[in-house]
Amino acid sequence: MSLLVDHVPTTRRGQVWGLVGAAMAWVGLYLLNEHVWDWVLYGALGLHPLSRATETIHFFLYDTAKIALLLVGIIFIVTVLRSFMSVERTRALLGGKREGVGNVMAAGLGVITPFCSCSAVPAFIGFVAAGVPLGVTMSFLIASPLVNEIAIGMLLTLFGWKVTAIYVVAGLTVAIVAGWILGRVKAERWVEPFVFETTLGGQSIDPAAGLTMEQRIQMGIEEAATILRKIWPYLLVGIGLGAVIHGWVPTDFFTTYAGPGSTFGVLIAVAIGIPLYSNAAGIMPMVQALYEKGLPMGTLLAFMMAVVALSLPEMILLRRVLKPQLLALFIAVVGSGIIAIGYLFNFILA
Repeated sequence: MSLLVDHVPTTRRGQVWGLVGAAMAWVGLYLLNEHVWDWVLYGALGLHPLSRATETIHFFLYDTAKIALLLVGIIFIVTVLRSFMSVERTRALLGGKREGVGNVMAAGLGVITPFCSCSAVPAFIGFVAAGVPLGVTMSFLIASPLVNEIAIGMLLTLFGWKVTAIYVVAGLTVAIVAGWILGRVKAERWVEPFVFETTLGGQSIDPAAGLTMEQRIQMGIEEAATILRKIWPYLLVGIGLGAVIHGWVPTDFFTTYAGPGSTFGVLIAVAIGIPLYSNAAGIMPMVQALYEKGLPMGTLLAFMMAVVALSLPEMILLRRVLKPQLLALFIAVVGSGIIAIGYLFNFILA
């Protein structure tokens, strides 16, 4: 860690070129990630690409690298940007003057930030550390993976504007209402203390204090290293579970137990969706396949929401920053909203 900090550029020009170089390296690694693992597994090792075991290994390696890169980039950017804003200014931006307004603003912000559930967690940490009310931050955390332009675009292409509009309204409703409920119970006491701290050189600081650009960059590097060091075991376990499950979901089980006429179809779909790990784009092919087999749209929307908003890897990551009481409440509130929406839209679209 100290080696990284020692190499932070000390001149403005050096800082600019250093950041440009780091950004180019990050983009290059991100773009090459899948191709590298394709070559290693299919080329160098000669594994069959259609083998379920190979697919599981590829999923784990690819997503571990992808999520690690996203975490580093997002934590660094959020930390540096956060250093320019005081706690009061950030709270005023998202907190709102009336109860509920901040939840609406945060959910709207989540729509235009296409994070998956795991990579939204660093932004959650940044918002809470900057003084944004916890309930408002929860609205962002739910909306960011649940309703984004990728999901909207794919739904519009595959199912038309009506289903897309239903999904957007339902997703925003879950995010706003769940965040409002979690804010009302004053759950800050159930957040791990380190989340509220912003540090520089191991010392807690006030982000509103005058900082040099060198200090802001150093803060971003330290924050990325600190959070990764805290959560990497949870990250590996979560992605590992997702990799094992990926590709092994029994489609026939859905059609038998969650198909048309099933009283418990939505509950079953949500229960199966939670352990899965994917973003909206990744789960869409399975949603389309199940739709073609006759599963009700409300059940499919509930399944998709459970996958992207309550994924097991996200819960494992959130456990590092939320105490069990708040994590359980988060799952209960969001899960109840998703189930209610599933049954409601099965009734509307019947």
